[in-house]
Amino acid sequence: MTTKQLRIGGMYCAACSANLERVLNRRKGVISATVNIATEMASVQYDEAVIGMEGITEAVENAGFEVVADETPEETEKRKSDHSKELRVRLLIAMIFAVPLFCIAMGPMLFDVPFDLMAHSKGYALLQFFLCLPVLGAGYSFYTVGYSQLFRRTPNMDSLVAIGTTAAFLYSLYGLVRVMEGDPHAIHSLYFESSSMIIALVLLGKTMEDNSKGRTGESIKRLMALAPKTALVERDGKETEIPLDQVRVGDILLVKPGARVPTDGVVLSGESAVDESMLTGESMPVDKAPGDQVTGATINQGGFLRVQAQRVGRDTALAQIIKLVEDAQGSKAPIARLADKVAGVFVPAVMAIALVSAILWALAGKELGFVVSVFISVLVIACPCALGLATPTAIMVGTGKGAQNGVLFKDAQALELASHVTTVIFDKTGTITQGRPRVTDLLPSGGMGEAELLRLAASCERASEHPLGQAIVTAAVERDLPLGEVEGFSSTTGKGIQGRVEGKEIRVGNAAWLGLPKTEEADALAAEGKTPMLVTIDGAYAGVIAVADVVKEDSVAAIRELEQMGVRTAMITGDNQKTADAIARQVGLSTVFAEVLPQDKARYVKELMDQGEKVAMVGDGVNDAPALTQADVGIAIGSGTDVAIEAADVVLVKNSIRDVVTALKLGRATIRNVKQNLFWAFCYNTLGIPVAAGVLYLFGGPLLNPMLGAAAMSLSSVSVVSNALRLNAFDPNK
Repeated sequence: MTTKQLRIGGMYCAACSANLERVLNRRKGVISATVNIATEMASVQYDEAVIGMEGITEAVENAGFEVVADETPEETEKRKSDHSKELRVRLLIAMIFAVPLFCIAMGPMLFDVPFDLMAHSKGYALLQFFLCLPVLGAGYSFYTVGYSQLFRRTPNMDSLVAIGTTAAFLYSLYGLVRVMEGDPHAIHSLYFESSSMIIALVLLGKTMEDNSKGRTGESIKRLMALAPKTALVERDGKETEIPLDQVRVGDILLVKPGARVPTDGVVLSGESAVDESMLTGESMPVDKAPGDQVTGATINQGGFLRVQAQRVGRDTALAQIIKLVEDAQGSKAPIARLADKVAGVFVPAVMAIALVSAILWALAGKELGFVVSVFISVLVIACPCALGLATPTAIMVGTGKGAQNGVLFKDAQALELASHVTTVIFDKTGTITQGRPRVTDLLPSGGMGEAELLRLAASCERASEHPLGQAIVTAAVERDLPLGEVEGFSSTTGKGIQGRVEGKEIRVGNAAWLGLPKTEEADALAAEGKTPMLVTIDGAYAGVIAVADVVKEDSVAAIRELEQMGVRTAMITGDNQKTADAIARQVGLSTVFAEVLPQDKARYVKELMDQGEKVAMVGDGVNDAPALTQADVGIAIGSGTDVAIEAADVVLVKNSIRDVVTALKLGRATIRNVKQNLFWAFCYNTLGIPVAAGVLYLFGGPLLNPMLGAAAMSLSSVSVVSNALRLNAFDPNK
């Protein structure tokens, strides 16, 4: 089974994407296919043993579209820019001729004209005819595409415009012939201005929509713009500037102060502070020294760095983030299914309504001009684009906004499910806590100072590989304490260590092993979820050092905010109940599952789901992967293991669970926006089509002018895209 992302050319509305999706899914060997009109991408999952890319390409072309060859970001940008320029030129031509035509045709109905229309009827009619022709030429694509899709029995929005304007033009030609044959009153049967203004208004709507849709992809453009265009490499002892795409793994890169790091690598020499805010969102620069990893597109602020390239091109962190966002933007949310089904039958249904309406009014005895007007109005007011754009535009903006805030949604379904989450389960170690033990308390005894207690214990622990011992050493190093050499070191697993430092016998371990009675202070520390380690010097009790996996700074605030949002929170851990309860009290968690084996975490998640909860699981380790997969939404901490990130639906780039709140808020905001778009699109078409068909006229109201129908149709698409763009104002702190 293979999945391919294909760029599709020739799609002009939601009916196009719905028709192509239907064609591909009917093809033998295609397991599933989704087509996104907003991104112009098709995601096709197929069995290579049954069908290859040639067969899929053939199916696309038979449906009237084309598979666009792989493009560089620059080529894609140029193609879209050329298309936008062409649209603007066509709109300009249409407006130059349509506006005077409209004034000429409608002016006599509104003002007194200084000449007798009947006496000059032939010139008046011919002027309208010749002004109309350039406008029809500017709208040529409506006819080439619209009739092509109609003949393939897959009509789209262009088909509606083409049929409507053709009907108006042909009826006007009939009126023109009558005028030329000597019937001056036939000038009242001319609809040249309707054909022209419909084309001009639809082109105006498409241009505005194109501009708005261009802004929905701004997040991708900004991410792409972060990568430098060139890199300074060291070749044969000389500095050489080369294009970024020529950098290879192993190249030595020279990164000067103020320059962007060209690609992912490791620092060979030099020290500096690097601004990684583009990747993590953290404003504070990160110190880098030899051996540290650096990420492409981050900014070197201070010193000069020599970096060895480790990942280039599509393998870099930035490229992976861009691909993740593009994949998410190209996917479809479950909420889009109804709109897709409607769009698939929308155009044929509208054509049928237009035809039936025209026939009924004709049978009611209305003149041909009235019947034609109703027929055209129904065709041009219908807007499948508003339906088709309602979901993907909001998803594009939402996923892009997530990327800007360090929250990467792998697909649109994850974004939608995030909006429904009622319970969030957190893994403890590395998620709520920092994932590494640190010294939290120093309680010396017998007149010894904190620094001396820590220095002697750390000097002895230097020979130990135990994480708790290393935490003591780290604490001493951070305080710049001079450590002594240890002699005669030995360790007893699960109990403690001992050795001689500066002639003193140092022992660090639990009370039973040291032969000491339990102390109140040690018991109090244990009750707080900390691990107390007692220290003796030459057999005398010297104090206690407490070590714990400390809570991350933002965990308390994140959990409090989730509770305020009405989301239940829980923690799941393999730690003992006492430690788990202590951590839960610190951060304000309402539910704790302790002493849970790794293989049982998924079972606890499923039990909550069976109770009707929509569960998000947040974790970072290999042992969290089954639970991340089981949950409605799996959320991986970006600093976690590759296995956890692969199993998750959402990746938090920053090592912060505060972004769980951002993910849920953004999911809610995006789906709320989608519902607003769908409501507008359905209401617009549900109300607009009957009005165009003459329902109001039937009860004594006005008959809709086809030009007003075309204007309303154009504005409906623009309004949907504009509403989606409001998501750009999303602020996770509000």
